[in-house]
Amino acid sequence: MKRRYMLQALGAAPLAAALPAAHAQSFPDRPVRIIVPFAAGNTLDAALRQVAEEFKKNTGQPLVVENKPGGSGIIAAQAVMAAPADGYTLLLANTSMLTINPHTFAKLPYDAEKTFRPITNFLGTSMVMAVNSAVPANNVKEFVAYAKANPGKVSFASFTAGNSSHFVGVILNQRAGIEMIHVPFNGTPPAVQNLVGGQVTAAFLPLLAVKPHMDSGKVKVLAVTSPQRSLLMPNVATFREQGFPDLDIYIWAAIVALAGTPDAIAARLNAEFVKVLRSNEIKEKWRVADFETLPSTPEEFSKFAQADSKRWAEAVKISGFKASE
Repeated sequence: MKRRYMLQALGAAPLAAALPAAHAQSFPDRPVRIIVPFAAGNTLDAALRQVAEEFKKNTGQPLVVENKPGGSGIIAAQAVMAAPADGYTLLLANTSMLTINPHTFAKLPYDAEKTFRPITNFLGTSMVMAVNSAVPANNVKEFVAYAKANPGKVSFASFTAGNSSHFVGVILNQRAGIEMIHVPFNGTPPAVQNLVGGQVTAAFLPLLAVKPHMDSGKVKVLAVTSPQRSLLMPNVATFREQGFPDLDIYIWAAIVALAGTPDAIAARLNAEFVKVLRSNEIKEKWRVADFETLPSTPEEFSKFAQADSKRWAEAVKISGFKASE
């Protein structure tokens, strides 16, 4: 009797092993939900919706974008954690969620490396250092001299405390020996508004947010954080060119699933997203927004995120910033 059950079990083993692979072949057979930690209309949200159109063309299933902003991305992360690890609920995780939050929060409801399974890196872009047009500086060297000549009077805006736009200013303070005062805002629009109005001296923000005001002469862009100059602002030098290589900083977003998602499903998701990110259509749409597609293997993204986390750990330590519980 035991032998018969053992033979039945052995006979079922190949079938059980084949089930995940077979499921991957039919995946997705219903809509895939992707949780976004930004409000609808955010530039990254808009970029994801462009990818969603191509995803549906290729798979026949919608990629449903669900916005859950706030809480430094924690609200979005928890929404994904409450779903099954079946590949049908994904997270668009940004720089802060995976490489900054672990250094600023004493406690997080997720482990940046263990809770989620990388699918692919997604999008990268640079920031710019912009100043109000009244500031008598046309490059970083002149700005540093101005800040040193006006101690306690020079400020910089970020689109939120504890984010990349905050810590870029912290790094510049430390490397240049200046003491800009940090003024955080709740989002990019109010930061830009206060920069244009002269309530803050400088700001570290996405290029697209300030370019219209640069074109109108209300702000000046002194540097970009990318290793190369932006095609949208070819006359603006990089921080590296101006003697600050530590300010080579990319802000990015990646697509992750829950840990425990089957290997075959994760591989299928990676293949579908990489296919879209490598398409000329998406590259062209993103180029005009100064966005770069970042298709990768899960392993490549893991190494990228670990290196980025080390960079931000130093910036957080220098700043002394700690997020509220």
